[in-house]
Amino acid sequence: MRPMETKWLEDFVSLAETRSFSRSAQLRHVTQPAFSRRIQSLEAWAGTDLVDRSSYPTRLTPAGETLYDQSLEMLQALQSTRAMLRGHTSAAQDVIEFAVPHTLAFTFFPAWVSSLREKFGPIKSRLIALNVHDAVLRLVEGSCDLLIAYHHSSQPFQLDPERYEMVSLGEEVIAPYVKPDADGTPMFILPGRPGNLLPYLGYAPGAYLGQMVDLILKESATAIHFDRVYETDMAEGLKAMALEGHGIAFLPFSAVKKELRTRKLVSALPPDMSGLQITMDVRAYRERPVSSDSSRSSARGQRVAVQSPKSKTQAAKGTAQALWDYLLTQSVEKT
Repeated sequence: MRPMETKWLEDFVSLAETRSFSRSAQLRHVTQPAFSRRIQSLEAWAGTDLVDRSSYPTRLTPAGETLYDQSLEMLQALQSTRAMLRGHTSAAQDVIEFAVPHTLAFTFFPAWVSSLREKFGPIKSRLIALNVHDAVLRLVEGSCDLLIAYHHSSQPFQLDPERYEMVSLGEEVIAPYVKPDADGTPMFILPGRPGNLLPYLGYAPGAYLGQMVDLILKESATAIHFDRVYETDMAEGLKAMALEGHGIAFLPFSAVKKELRTRKLVSALPPDMSGLQITMDVRAYRERPVSSDSSRSSARGQRVAVQSPKSKTQAAKGTAQALWDYLLTQSVEKT
């Protein structure tokens, strides 16, 4: 299954608002066949029909209506974050590039940037939202300044500590949630029974959060009886399905705190059951800077280059270094 692309959500929102494939294709500057293929790709990713093609003008299916609401929130979160990061006009600062997995980009990152603005000061930054594998690859290839990702001791990244360093930014708890009925009671309550399997909304194979859920279920003292009815690689996709009442989903707290506050989602655990959750670190990683001794050694015979004014890249690295120093200070204060 192809990873979901942000442009698919933008296409889908346009279609929901124009109710016309041809008009939306024009607005999105693509051919109508290409636009249709992108909507089909989104439906394949979602695992359900999002558009009722039997009607004219085009209408959304119930699942499409749910995804439309969620898409507006996700895109707004990304746009707000991007605007927040690009809104700093200080000419003395240079862009810091963050590689961030999708779930953290939608949930943790916007609030973290707000806190950063208040306590560290304005920065120019670029957010690159990717799946976990590609986000790590960005760091390894030197295509970003900082990687922000989940960490758990059972699934550590294979990053050489001699080359990369990390700092903890906080914690995230993943736990099971479900839609409540009209009385506020969970529609499905764990642990289920062999003859009464609970509908389970799971992560696609290989997804990092899916590996965390597998660990939760493996270590559970109580047998859990699930019927896997849906899977995707993104927490936001599972949340959308849970909000529709399709089953139980294990989700990061930062992704559902608003829904918990408004009672659109509730815990799937009965009062006398605990332990079906896991706490992960949220960490920032970067490549270790070259030591001054190494720099001097490699620069012998290149005195002019060493004494020349700082390049734009060097200035950007200086801003990234200032941010890293701040994050280290904050991490020490928390401990």
